[in-house]
Amino acid sequence: MERKNGTHTLSRALDILFALSEANGTLTVSEIAEKVSIPESSTYRFLQTLEMNGIIERKGKNQISLGLRILDLARSLNKQIQRDLLSLALPVMIELTEKTGETSILFVRAGLDAVCIQHVKGRGLIQFTIENGRRLPLHLGASGKCILAFETEKTIERLAALLVPEEERGELINGLRHIREEGYSYTKGEADPDVFAIGAPVLDNYGLIVASLAVAGPYFRCTEDNKKVLIEAVVCASRQLSQLVGGEGEA
Repeated sequence: MERKNGTHTLSRALDILFALSEANGTLTVSEIAEKVSIPESSTYRFLQTLEMNGIIERKGKNQISLGLRILDLARSLNKQIQRDLLSLALPVMIELTEKTGETSILFVRAGLDAVCIQHVKGRGLIQFTIENGRRLPLHLGASGKCILAFETEKTIERLAALLVPEEERGELINGLRHIREEGYSYTKGEADPDVFAIGAPVLDNYGLIVASLAVAGPYFRCTEDNKKVLIEAVVCASRQLSQLVGGEGEA
């Protein structure tokens, strides 16, 4: 019974944190109680414990927001995920480059950008090159678009409003829906006029986006004859990596 109660308490505390995260701002105690379906008296007790540990903060009269401590936890988790992801991804990326001959790249999201955290150079004399740490806007190129397409709808709408003018948002969001339906992103000459890229999502065990795995190379090497083969190779590799990180990808 004690273990069951502890699990229930943790679940309620997480519900509160998720509600604050989705609010993208502050909530009152009453609003939190309504969102997580628990009495205000219980909500107060949860909030007191979370506030004592710096997980939430009070902003003005009866306004609650996530606290700065949550950023420390997020940074620590992000570093751990990236370390694990890199060690798991490298063999998959080497195999992907061997199959396609093109440079394989692994991107994660950082704010409004996609950041390259690993790459394996292609075999051709003419090849796409990129350095680890290179940042590209999320809405330009296969890697960033693939990450953006597999975010939650609320996140997509919020980021689209920050990334492109209002008159371009509908086109971007429709394009992202298409990417999600197809399971991959293909671009030609977006981030670089001479480069094609094909990206597919790396998902965790909750189906949430962790990274995008892609190949990129000179645009003239992606023809109608070999485009399908390249897409299949990237999608297969991304599913393999998703499975390795505990996601739902198929072997």
